[in-house]
Amino acid sequence: MKKSIFILFTFIFMILAACSNQSDEATATPSENKDGKTEVIFWHAMSGDLETVLKEIVEEFNQSHPSIEVKPIFQGTYEEALTKFNTVAGTKDTPTIMQTFEVGTKYMIDSGKIQPVQKFIDEENYDISQWEKNIVNYYTVDGKIYSMPFNSSTPVLIYNKDAFKEAGLDPEKPPMTYSELKEAARKLTKKQGGQTTQYGFSILNYGWFFEEMLAVQGGLYVNNENGRKGNATKAIFNSEEGLRVFDLIRDMYKEGTFYNVGQNWDDMHAAFQSKKVAMYLDSSAGVKTIIDNAPFEVGVSYLPVPDGVERQGVIIGGASLWMAKNISEKQQKAAWEFMKYLATPEVQAKWHVKTGYFAINPAAYDEEIVKAEWEKYPQLKVTVDQLKQTKPIPATQGALISVFPESRQKVVKAMESLYQGVDPKEALDRAAAETNRALEVANKK
Repeated sequence: MKKSIFILFTFIFMILAACSNQSDEATATPSENKDGKTEVIFWHAMSGDLETVLKEIVEEFNQSHPSIEVKPIFQGTYEEALTKFNTVAGTKDTPTIMQTFEVGTKYMIDSGKIQPVQKFIDEENYDISQWEKNIVNYYTVDGKIYSMPFNSSTPVLIYNKDAFKEAGLDPEKPPMTYSELKEAARKLTKKQGGQTTQYGFSILNYGWFFEEMLAVQGGLYVNNENGRKGNATKAIFNSEEGLRVFDLIRDMYKEGTFYNVGQNWDDMHAAFQSKKVAMYLDSSAGVKTIIDNAPFEVGVSYLPVPDGVERQGVIIGGASLWMAKNISEKQQKAAWEFMKYLATPEVQAKWHVKTGYFAINPAAYDEEIVKAEWEKYPQLKVTVDQLKQTKPIPATQGALISVFPESRQKVVKAMESLYQGVDPKEALDRAAAETNRALEVANKK
């Protein structure tokens, strides 16, 4: 995520917030297209193979619902899509459905431009018990479900089973604690002629992984129970839990068993597939692709936790679908029909198998195509099991702050400073202080 995007994002947020007291009235978008069908404009951030699968699902919906036409329109990355949404929210150009990443949740709620899906759940007494509880928890605020979970993922430990065997490690017993991780990394690290040819472990310099390693310990990102019992006013990720994460990275980097890969996902995948790195953290949604492209056997396991710390679970990543407020009731109902369709076991089974994202409806895992896929890729079940075993607490529910993208960048900067020898506590405290300043500005609006 480029710094310029976040500056623009923050600038637009300030403008919209300043205008929040003005009228929200806007000309509603036309309800029907030229063919007399109710039109649902669906802005999304799915590219490549993901977009292909999404378009297939949309086409199948349109064919089975002749009075509705959903039009999926790619809008770039999550950050780019949200920036575009901010420029049209509340106008006749507002999309009917907007896909937004999980850290945009608080921002979308505060925008006042969306219609919570709870309205439709209540109106028809829709059974939300069919949705995965640990996914729905993230998008539930003050007892109200604001958006429909769609593409959900969590972090997992990916490792080279062949490298484990070569190092004398049991490939069926991946490290579950920090001490086990450090020990395995030492055995996996290889040197030749003074050069390290294989590093034991790596973490992409990306704030999401820090947030997850914090939450798995039960650590909170901000106060007021992660911003879910009132607006967060202070970052508290520079706690004992957060320091353990930074100490781990610093210690392993100094020892020479940790590889600093930077911020690019492709670089991380390339490092793993070329055997430059033997273990690393990745999104559960990328597991299948990694397995298909690696020239060795790939293992998948849970996030390691500090020694003596009870595992709490993981936070949902990915994105959800939001419904616009300034559209006709007819469009809202059509959008809701599409959302319900997406949540059916059959559609979720296809989505899970073809993308690697979780099924938001666990009944999908009983579908034959999923059973066949798990037979071929048993690693996928590991990702689902980690999610199912997650405890529903504020830490794993995820933090709610409108300045999350900006805060993530501060954490990334702090992570990178560790490689320059900055003290972990100093780096973490600075990131927290910078987040506090952003929170203070946001809370004054």
